[in-house]
Amino acid sequence: MIERYCTDEMESLWSQENRFRTWLEVELAACRAWAEEGVIPEGALRNILDRADIDMERIRVIEDTVHHDMIAFVSSVAEKVGPDGRYIHLGLTSSDVIDTSSSLLLVRSIRLILNELEMLSGEILSMAARYRLTPCIGRTHGVHAEPISFGFKLLNWYEELCRDRDRLVAAMEVAGVGKISGAVGTYAHCPPMIEERVCDLLGLTRARVSTQILQRDRHAQVVCAVAILGSGLERIAQEIRHLQRTEVLEVLEPFSSGQKGSSAMPHKKNPVVCERICGMARLLRSYSLASLENIPLWHERDISHSSVERVIWPDAFNLCHYMLKKTREVVEGMTVLDEVMKRNLDLSKGLVFSQRVLLGLVEKGFSREDAYAIVQGAAMQCWDEDRPFLEVLEDDPRIANAFQEEELRSLFDIEYYLRFIDGIFERFPVKNLSCTKEKATRKERYE
Repeated sequence: MIERYCTDEMESLWSQENRFRTWLEVELAACRAWAEEGVIPEGALRNILDRADIDMERIRVIEDTVHHDMIAFVSSVAEKVGPDGRYIHLGLTSSDVIDTSSSLLLVRSIRLILNELEMLSGEILSMAARYRLTPCIGRTHGVHAEPISFGFKLLNWYEELCRDRDRLVAAMEVAGVGKISGAVGTYAHCPPMIEERVCDLLGLTRARVSTQILQRDRHAQVVCAVAILGSGLERIAQEIRHLQRTEVLEVLEPFSSGQKGSSAMPHKKNPVVCERICGMARLLRSYSLASLENIPLWHERDISHSSVERVIWPDAFNLCHYMLKKTREVVEGMTVLDEVMKRNLDLSKGLVFSQRVLLGLVEKGFSREDAYAIVQGAAMQCWDEDRPFLEVLEDDPRIANAFQEEELRSLFDIEYYLRFIDGIFERFPVKNLSCTKEKATRKERYE
């Protein structure tokens, strides 16, 4: 991953040096397990634990000759330990170490993601509560539909992030396994009790069965969960991008002092962070496809998956962590223009209340087909003549005879659309909701 999109935490976790240090964790756990079985003398174990270390330059030099990073790693560590280095990698195959250490890295990466996701989710839920009764237009197909509240929109974001969290937790459980079962998984040179003890020392679950490797459906589940989260972040970013369009202008992503939007047009304030998030989501989805392609390997193992994983795992986690941080920055700093939201509700001159009028006519005894035809005709007249919808309705004798004047006007009360919002919010862990029950009366604006 290029430096621009790395986070310090993920970059450190997936660095080459930490990769080797995680291999060493597995090797040392295996040495402890062998020592508990009496195979490695106690003095030799102490010497191994004291002297085993990583020498990046020495590993590179050896690998230049042997062209095998695990052999270079083991040889380098054994050199530091001395004669007792012969016990390192005892009975193991490369993938015992690589796959078990990869499980550690994946689990630790998911935990970093979950921590950042929790902060973003908390901020969105707090903001949803703040704007839960702020009216705005709901859009379907990009077209004005019916009124909602801005907080309700955010609450939908929050709920999706909760499902993302659940998917990641499930993926972490699936990925949190180790295997120390040898070249084809039969424990020929390393008995099952060593595997069980190593996994216990590392905080992993022992795979019930494996081949030379852990099967890649586990890792695909992780990457797919990350990609789904990325798509959810894209949904948030894409919504803000739309709401920042000049013709809409209801929400703006943060624009810092001294920031410039265009090299040519000084007036520009572009949603560049949200656009970046959307682009990164495309990469994450491509990584999920690559991870699925890694599942069908030849027989007990080939290495066609290895080069893919060296790229997609650190890249996917760096991108996802970066996207979460940037999305939180956007949400925390975005400008919500509630007055513009109210103004946009009036753009269609009351057409957003058409369903209430339709249902009102049905209640008055009209068939649904007749009621729909009357309301649709009035709506088309409203569009064609650029007149208020209520005014057009009042001029129709069929409607005038069906409703009293105030009765018809009451159908244009925006509070009707928000009357269950508090009940929806009560399904969620929103603090102090009962203390903020005030409802500003807005129906006068539509009369």
